[in-house]
Amino acid sequence: MEDMSDLKSATADAAAAADAVDAADAAVMINDDDLLDFSANPIVQKLNALTIPHVTYPHTLSMTADELVANVPLPSDNTESHTKNLFFKDKKHGLFLVTTCTDADLDTKELGKALKLDGKVNLRLADEELLLEKLACKKGCVGPLSMMNNADKDITLVLDENLMKMNKIHSHPMRNDASTALTPTDLLQFLKEVGVTPTMLSFSKKSSSSSDQPLPGKVPSSRPTGDKSSTKPTFPPKAKDAPKSANMNKKQTKKGETQLALKWKKSENFAMWYTDVIVLSEMISYYDISGCYILRPWSYKIWELIQDWFNIQIRKLGVENSYFPMFVSKDRLEKEKDHVEGFAPEVAWVTKSGDGDLAAPIAVRPTSETIMYPAFADWIRSHRDLPLKLNQWSNVVRWEFKDPTPFLRTREFLWQEGHTAHASFEDANVMVRQALDLYRRVYEELLAVPVIPGYKTEKEKFAGGHTTTTVEAYIPISGRAIQGATSHHLGQNFGKMFDINYQDEKGETQVVWQTSWGLTTRTIGVMVMVHGDDTGLVLPPRVAPVQAVIIPIVSKTCPLENLTGYCEEILKSLEEKEIRCKLDDRSIYNPGWKYAHWEQKGVPIRIEVGPRDLETKSARMVVRFGGEKIDVSVDDLAEAVGKKLEEVQNNMFKKAKEFRDDHLVKVTEWKDFVPNLELHNLVLTPWCGGEHDTWEEWVKEKSREESLQSRGEDGEDARAATSVAAKTLCIPFSQPELAEGMKCIASGLPATCWVLWGRSY
Repeated sequence: MEDMSDLKSATADAAAAADAVDAADAAVMINDDDLLDFSANPIVQKLNALTIPHVTYPHTLSMTADELVANVPLPSDNTESHTKNLFFKDKKHGLFLVTTCTDADLDTKELGKALKLDGKVNLRLADEELLLEKLACKKGCVGPLSMMNNADKDITLVLDENLMKMNKIHSHPMRNDASTALTPTDLLQFLKEVGVTPTMLSFSKKSSSSSDQPLPGKVPSSRPTGDKSSTKPTFPPKAKDAPKSANMNKKQTKKGETQLALKWKKSENFAMWYTDVIVLSEMISYYDISGCYILRPWSYKIWELIQDWFNIQIRKLGVENSYFPMFVSKDRLEKEKDHVEGFAPEVAWVTKSGDGDLAAPIAVRPTSETIMYPAFADWIRSHRDLPLKLNQWSNVVRWEFKDPTPFLRTREFLWQEGHTAHASFEDANVMVRQALDLYRRVYEELLAVPVIPGYKTEKEKFAGGHTTTTVEAYIPISGRAIQGATSHHLGQNFGKMFDINYQDEKGETQVVWQTSWGLTTRTIGVMVMVHGDDTGLVLPPRVAPVQAVIIPIVSKTCPLENLTGYCEEILKSLEEKEIRCKLDDRSIYNPGWKYAHWEQKGVPIRIEVGPRDLETKSARMVVRFGGEKIDVSVDDLAEAVGKKLEEVQNNMFKKAKEFRDDHLVKVTEWKDFVPNLELHNLVLTPWCGGEHDTWEEWVKEKSREESLQSRGEDGEDARAATSVAAKTLCIPFSQPELAEGMKCIASGLPATCWVLWGRSY
């Protein structure tokens, strides 16, 4: 199976970011190696412990409420709000944290009256030293959630009643490059759990001059608590939802802009770009359990297309689909010691049913060897029962807390897992290589992503297996490798543990040889990272849910009904060629908006049809990859689209492979190793053999040390999602010639092979 523990979040290489509309206009940007990992954040930990739904997301560093409003726009319908937070001290009356809507008008005298503070009131902003002492926050990072740090319970929290009318309240989790979104009800529940009872006041708006606006302290008779039915998180807040505000960059609101543009540039903040792309292209929606995500139809269709292709291929190999339960008993899971040790930290256990405890805990499937193999032992009796080749499409749960990232590293993910049993080592080995070659083809023929097939070293192989083979992909923007899929020769280890025996032709009892192999929805994330651009997705045609979209160009002189029949004829001609296509005849959007929308979703070809095309019996074909525009006769259009789709598929692979190959270098001396890593290269070196795991560790530590030194850094953040250290990726099947007498780059021992190194997710 694919070893998720090898994967480090694809978001860890984010450097100082810039606003996607115009970098020069950004005030202060994020520079954090842990942009999307909030698992160590005390507030996030507390929310998770209390099982309170929330979404915590990164954004541009914002010191003030005004900066926050400008940098992180929320939906324009005023159903969500950031918070403005002021920490006051009064010599006589104590400490107050006042949390309001960002547009609230706050007068300290009126506030004192509303709080019914007797005698002289002198509310002054407290200094940062007191803020750190009482709430463990620096200036600009405070919010109502930080009240959990007020151990002395000597701060009065004042909440703006108007916040309770919102569907979502966004507030800093003790850092001002991130916000946590909760419903008002959930915020109040959190405060209750940490022993805080807020004082509710209603504040007037700065812009309001109406005499019937409530003043601080005039609490309405009824107190709305927010609409919990609205659970859709804005993560990060979408650019298309941005309010038209004087604070917004003028470039964002100029005539002709659709507000669909990505906020982040791929080359300037890869982490935020990735998040932006998968959300705005409607691939992912966030869920209220950290590390779990909703696959929307646009991404799930890609997975279905991979499934359709893969099922055809494995049937040719005699593999049949089946399904096994998702639960496994503790005894079964722990039967194979080496295997369970590899997964133990990630196993999720079910211990209760309703109000009662289960007699024994059961694990949720982290992988299915221990679920399937007892059945293999029942079914296999004779050599005539072999080979047994099964596959299942299922979900898997691995309960890890570090750096969850959609598609790449999630607590629940989808995969196929193949499991086979054979009469000989050689037959099993053939199956291993056949499965791995299918994975190579998924990446290269469907996703247009080049991969390097090879063996994992002993240190990196699948726990409990004999050998592990892998396909390794390369992410150009970060210069990091990512494990694409793995196929394992399990040897006879599991056969012995689960008594999977058979009688051979001589009537002698033998133990079967087994394989397991898996491919996950990580494939989608790799594809996005390799091909996407600053506009959005760029989809390889073979996995594009829609390969061509037809857009009528309507106007006052040419209404939609004039073009509908002609467009439907084009649609029919494309469908007859089995091209996945769609006619976007929605009347609520203009053609420019539709262009931007489908470009962002990565549709390979756009077909524009206007009144001139109707007259000339033609259409304009616009290609997403490269931007080519071609006017084509309607009679030739379907054939032209089909040919162009194949051309785009091939050119996308060619471009990605050329870039990868330009960053694949041979190094025979250690002095050249780290400098090449710093150039975002994969490094091929002579090696003394995969069994020398102590030297693998030496390279890892030495490369980390020298990389940090070259950067002038003292050390790595323990929370960092990825490391600057190198690790072995694989021993490639395709081996360059090894010159006689060549030495291992690390140990100086005689080299026996070439090994591929890189920084890895």
